Amino acid sequence: MGLAVEGTDERLARVRLADRLVSRPELGSVLGALAVFVFFSVLTDQFLSPMGVANWLDDSSTLGIMAVAVALLMIGGEFDLSAGVMTASTALVTAILATQLGWNTWLALLASLVFALAVGALNGWLVMKTGLPSFIVTLGTFLALQGLNLGVTRLVTGTVQVSGMRNADGYESAGYLFASTVDVGGTSFPISIVWWVLAAAAASWVLMRTRFGNWIFAVGGAAPSARAVGVPVVRTKILLFMTTAAAAWLVGSINILRFTTVQANQGIGLEFQFIIAAVIGGCLLTGGFGSAIGAAIGALIFGMARQGIVFAQWDSDWFQLFLGVMLLAAVLVNNAFRRRAERVRK
Repeated sequence: MGLAVEGTDERLARVRLADRLVSRPELGSVLGALAVFVFFSVLTDQFLSPMGVANWLDDSSTLGIMAVAVALLMIGGEFDLSAGVMTASTALVTAILATQLGWNTWLALLASLVFALAVGALNGWLVMKTGLPSFIVTLGTFLALQGLNLGVTRLVTGTVQVSGMRNADGYESAGYLFASTVDVGGTSFPISIVWWVLAAAAASWVLMRTRFGNWIFAVGGAAPSARAVGVPVVRTKILLFMTTAAAAWLVGSINILRFTTVQANQGIGLEFQFIIAAVIGGCLLTGGFGSAIGAAIGALIFGMARQGIVFAQWDSDWFQLFLGVMLLAAVLVNNAFRRRAERVRK
């Protein structure tokens, strides 16, 4: 009799473990990442070479920083279509202040951060004040920033790009923090990979371990109910938009300090990649469900697939097919996992 009970307990423990795994939003992205990794590892030897690994981690890093921030916003039930162009806007503000007005690089970076946070706060305030969908509000911001980037850059430089950051005062120290490389076994890995890991770890900690993380899930799942139990819905959503803008500033800073030049039309279209990476990572388009770690893994899938296609010497157009298939698969898998998670909680 005792053995039967013990065997039953073991089976129940295994079922509970399986239920917990299936209810995790990032499970689909983990399985997808393993599949992509194995596929390109078998297909081309270059994929697993030290330089190959450095390439696809580098490709994933800045996308991953943004995907993590966008994931938090999507869990909170909102979108930001201005996130891609914002990476260019912040880089342009930094570059114009440092190269055209002679500001110290650190002061220029601080000014561009203030600019980003202000735009993020405005996005959040407009969404909450007007009740308009964030899709519409941030589409307007996207168009406004795109025009501002081109107009101001042409006005100041007479061209559509700003260059010369390397000669700006304070460039060396700022470049060390945002654009240096770390040597591992004779291979250089960009510091942006470290920023990506830190962003994913910090966002995951906030989501899972803090009151603010609970607020994010609450406002994304059911904002009226969250407001009824005392959750500061307006403040939470404005802070989420500001977080996305701050991530765009970080990516813009990494780019301008690494490449020392920025195009006024840079970043356009990247917002969809950020959203797709977050969805692949387990976020639902309806909000209230998702994972920061999953979004980081979604970006990793992007990087591995994009560089794997290059290493395999395929036409780069196949990457767009890959994106479409991954997005549809991720939405279907995420919906199935959420239904399973809801049954487990009951």
